[in-house]
Amino acid sequence: MPFDQYHEPPAELPDHIRSFARMLASLIEEADAVGWYEQRMAVESDDEARAIMRNAQKEEFKHFVMDLEWLLRRKPVWRELAEEVLFTTGSIVELGEEAEDEAVHA
Repeated sequence: MPFDQYHEPPAELPDHIRSFARMLASLIEEADAVGWYEQRMAVESDDEARAIMRNAQKEEFKHFVMDLEWLLRRKPVWRELAEEVLFTTGSIVELGEEAEDEAVHA
């Protein structure tokens, strides 16, 4: 994965924006790792190897969630949107549309 996480000159960006960019990059990397383990487990025939991979995947997911929480604490509107969709029932798309409409009108 390339290390080009900035679209603007890094030296011109404030520290908090560079931290934000690093955490977004970390979130993406953790999501990739979760997906890689899912694929590996799908084709692994050895039960013990698969159990080790499942354990490793849980670690990657934990890191993903920690990265996400860090980002949500810095973007209140993201948290508002997330709270309308996460841990709910019903159509994810409809909930997302409703949350977006509410955020736009707030």
